[in-house]
Amino acid sequence: MGLAGLAGVAATGVIIARAERRRRAYTPDEVRGRLRSRFAEAVEGAPDRPAAETAAG
Repeated sequence: MGLAGLAGVAATGVIIARAERRRRAYTPDEVRGRLRSRFAEAVEGAPDRPAAETAAG
């Protein structure tokens, strides 16, 4: 398991580093736009709650 475990750890590190580089490549405007679109999708998919529940909530 020693060599296989080392290979697994190395592969995981490569994947994490690649994802981190991709994430850091976004400009602040791109991040803001993506967050706004995700929020809009979440609001559209959320069930409507009655006013009494919202006030008590």
